[in-house]
Amino acid sequence: MKIRTVIVDDEPLARERLRKLLTAEADIELVAECGDGAEAVEVIDREQPDLVFLDIQMPELDGFGVVQQMAPQRTPEIVFVTAFNQHALKAFEVHALDYLLKPFDRDRFQLCLNRARTRLQHARSGELNQKLTALIAEMRPPEPKASDRLAIKTGGKVVFVKTTDIDWIEAADNYVNLHIGPESHLLRETMSAIEARLDPKHFLRVSRSAIVNVDRIKELQPMFHGDYTIILRNGTKLGLSRNYREKLQQLLGK
Repeated sequence: MKIRTVIVDDEPLARERLRKLLTAEADIELVAECGDGAEAVEVIDREQPDLVFLDIQMPELDGFGVVQQMAPQRTPEIVFVTAFNQHALKAFEVHALDYLLKPFDRDRFQLCLNRARTRLQHARSGELNQKLTALIAEMRPPEPKASDRLAIKTGGKVVFVKTTDIDWIEAADNYVNLHIGPESHLLRETMSAIEARLDPKHFLRVSRSAIVNVDRIKELQPMFHGDYTIILRNGTKLGLSRNYREKLQQLLGK
């Protein structure tokens, strides 16, 4: 991509010198030249360049004044150009890319331009990554909302069960068995599918064959090899494998 560049200097000979150096570079697109600070502010706002070679000593509005009036949403890389080295410290205080002290030679100019190329390449890579991340997020299907109740067909009728009433869920071939107090209900669903429908703040898979309502857990008893036994408030005992232990501890705030 071309580096859109603006020259700002009140001396015509200085602008001509920079113009010759810049137009010799294949990746530079010189979009404007300005002879004073006020014009520079308008041009930079309109053209939104990537790079600005900015003279410091100018009548009425100097280079630092131009920087102060730039729109903060999209500030270009700034190279200050001046015949007075006492401005160097202030130039870097305003985060200038570089500082060219007149008269500068071609080697010093190339060093400055290479710095600009590197900085802009990094900035564009970061911007591209942000756009790609946003695009992927837009293309990704929305995550299903957690169900607050489940419809279960049983005995020719449909029974609605609140998910908050479920104590735990057990895998049963092509079904899942919902344990609710002394009752249980079979639902034609896989463990992965039912897990995706439940609120992860309240339900956690503790093994390949069991999902537990965290609010029903009474205690955890350590076993061998890092495994645990989960004891529910109704006395039910479930195994907690090491693969799921960390998630449960995080959910319980341990």
